[in-house]
Amino acid sequence: MTEHVLKDVKETKTINSLKRSILGLQHLIAMFGATVLVPILTGLSPSVALLSAGVGTIIFHFVTDKKVPVFLGSSFAFIPVILKVKEMYNQDLAYAQGGILIAGLIYVLLSFVIDKIGTENINKYLPAQVIGPMIIVIGLNLIPTAIGMASDNLPIALLTLATCLIVQNFTRGFIRQLSILIAVVVGYLASLSLNLVDTSIISTASLFSVPDFSLPKFSLPAIITIAPIILAVFMEHLGDVKTNGQVVGKDFLKDPGLNKTLLGDGLATVFAAMIGGPANTTYGENTAVLAVTKNYDSSLLRLAAIYAIVLSFIGKLGGVLHSIPVFVMGGISIVLFSMIALVGVKTIRTNKVKLNIPNIIIMGSIIILGLFSGQIEKFTGVMPGIRITDSISISGLSFAAIVGIILNIVFSLIGNKEK
Repeated sequence: MTEHVLKDVKETKTINSLKRSILGLQHLIAMFGATVLVPILTGLSPSVALLSAGVGTIIFHFVTDKKVPVFLGSSFAFIPVILKVKEMYNQDLAYAQGGILIAGLIYVLLSFVIDKIGTENINKYLPAQVIGPMIIVIGLNLIPTAIGMASDNLPIALLTLATCLIVQNFTRGFIRQLSILIAVVVGYLASLSLNLVDTSIISTASLFSVPDFSLPKFSLPAIITIAPIILAVFMEHLGDVKTNGQVVGKDFLKDPGLNKTLLGDGLATVFAAMIGGPANTTYGENTAVLAVTKNYDSSLLRLAAIYAIVLSFIGKLGGVLHSIPVFVMGGISIVLFSMIALVGVKTIRTNKVKLNIPNIIIMGSIIILGLFSGQIEKFTGVMPGIRITDSISISGLSFAAIVGIILNIVFSLIGNKEK
């Protein structure tokens, strides 16, 4: 009898371990495309980016007491300034690394400042009528990118998307949690059957390789060019952490605290810059996976981080993931990014935001400035935003968030005076 019980326990543990391994792989797939795209666009090493993303995620989790289920990957916000510094220093990316390292240290310093100020004082300036529209804008701004990726082969992209929705709506339990992975596999196999997969990426990849590490160099012009981007990335960080909390049903700005999430992000970016990787940031793609699967176990993100670290040394496995066609990832990204926007709508509804004139103005301003800055510039000749240097300005979501926060403060003061 005892032997049978022990055997059942071992089998259960094996099944649970297998489930966790697959769920972790799903998070890896969600972040992979964007994480390697940043180094490809800037000239940094994709394998170093994967390693720094994995290690950065683990650093973040330990700093935040393992409470926040996020994955840190390569930040797109730094692409323009990395390319600018690269041009300034005759294609030498080491100076960009130096600027990124200083930006990470500023993040660390900012976390100590917020620790002294108190997160509760930050929270009162970020009510649902500010955060909800910010989350909506984050999701909707990403959808055109997903559609662009899908447009390379719309039928297979739609097949991928439909598979995910079918698994989500017509299955239960563990199978439902694998909806993203199943959809990607179906899209990949369909592409493979039509000879649309570049298998040479797999065959030419080496079995084992050491990432191409490099040390940073420092110069004042490079630092001045890169460091101010922190103003924009800070607003992005607020939105991402708040979105993650809304998905999970917890206030991560309060516990473990905005100071700790910023510290984790900053230390991860410092580490990345020291070995030759791009700046790290919390990934909406993985938050969307949480929203789809309803599995909020933060250890799964740490497992994905370990996968990323291992993957940075295994060329063949990286080749398989790299061979996933863009349109397959586009199809699944439409689902993921739509989920983020829906979380924003849910935030407004759950917090029962009153649709009075002040709140409508606040939410409308954030959505209009966050989504239509390009169209406003086209018609007026002026991009709404705050110019910092010739090459850097706060615009889009970051500027929209600042405007929303200021409007909320103004209307709150007016309301208090009227009382």
